[in-house]
Amino acid sequence: MTDDRDRRTEPTPCVRVPREEGEATRAALAERDIIDGDHEITVADGNLFIPVTDPTAVPDEVDVVTREVPVREGQTLPEDILGWAPTYERLGKVVILDEDDPERAQAAADAVMDSALPAKTVVNRASKVKGETRVRDWDVLAGDGTEAVHREYGCEFLVDIAEVYFSPRLATERHRVVQQVDADDHVFDMFAGVGPFVIPAAKRGARCVGVDLNPAAIRYLRENARRNGVADRVTAHEGDVRDVVDREGYDGRASRVVMNLPHSADAFLDTAVRIAGDECVLHYYDIQHEDDPFGPGERAIRAAAGDAYDVTVETRHEVRSYAPHELNVCLDVRLSR
Repeated sequence: MTDDRDRRTEPTPCVRVPREEGEATRAALAERDIIDGDHEITVADGNLFIPVTDPTAVPDEVDVVTREVPVREGQTLPEDILGWAPTYERLGKVVILDEDDPERAQAAADAVMDSALPAKTVVNRASKVKGETRVRDWDVLAGDGTEAVHREYGCEFLVDIAEVYFSPRLATERHRVVQQVDADDHVFDMFAGVGPFVIPAAKRGARCVGVDLNPAAIRYLRENARRNGVADRVTAHEGDVRDVVDREGYDGRASRVVMNLPHSADAFLDTAVRIAGDECVLHYYDIQHEDDPFGPGERAIRAAAGDAYDVTVETRHEVRSYAPHELNVCLDVRLSR
């Protein structure tokens, strides 16, 4: 780190997080557009201090402190080159743009490559998430390759955004859920992707099953289990989760079920109830109108549980805004037989 004693510093509100959680937290703050680009991110005593422009907009689960931090100088960012701030997020060394105008996107990509950002590839979203495997098209504007190594909360994920769905913006939400996992849990992720719920849950000692329809996702899930030293606690299955449960006999075995398939998770609730043990928590994700974001999901869960379980909603959580007047939400629901 640069010695800050000879540099101009200012008292600035900063988010304080352990260093290993820094990139995931930075991504969450960037999504809210509250990172203070006029001051530098600093490290001290194993913590990262990320300057923010609006401490009231910081997620409740992270600490905000006021700290003397250096005024940023000498580090060229894309907005310094362009004169305007492009919309982007980082997945390892792949920088993902979200620009509608092709000329603006190319200018932003060139600026990213000329800036101090550690980028090997710059891509722009070319389609919405589509199909059963939930992937999207990308325009590669600079560099080469869409595979990246992403780190969040002490875990490492190899992911190719051209082959699998992955959102670094959901790191804080994944961490919220995983913090509830105990070593004696049996976790079943019905739509596991490359393992962003499964891998950290396994690192907490839980036995985990991950299922995904996308064969590429399962390939990366197995690799990520190996990378993170939890392959002995992770079982991965390719296919429709309903068929997998029929074939493998997982009925009544799960103490925790992750259902992160907004728009469609209700179609799989009967299967979720099948695999639930005597005590089981469902983490049910949904996208609904802001007037009643939780009601449809809660009613669907109660209908699927029927008389077999008592249903207790433990948490009604707004994850993020999805579209005008629509919210991405999560229901943490306990089923007790």
